[in-house]
Amino acid sequence: MIVVRNCFVAKPGMGSKLAAQMKEAATSAGFGKYRVLTDLTGEFNRVVLEYEEKDLAGFETQMKKYATDESFRAKMKGYTEMYVTGYREIMTIV
Repeated sequence: MIVVRNCFVAKPGMGSKLAAQMKEAATSAGFGKYRVLTDLTGEFNRVVLEYEEKDLAGFETQMKKYATDESFRAKMKGYTEMYVTGYREIMTIV
């Protein structure tokens, strides 16, 4: 089992909007176990979409779905305008 974390630092005033959009998109995409996290400490306006996949093949399938699923892409439209920087972590659950 792996955990995928998509981490963003939102532009000022955009953190809650980005978090809401991530939550709506993850629900529409059918992510199994996921959660959207916002900062209490650390960098301001940080938003994290964290979800579990069985393995890297599941992650790859999800990425292909993102590239081709028009309804999911519509839910994500404009999200790149809401953040300053971002990165992804993929961790193994032990």
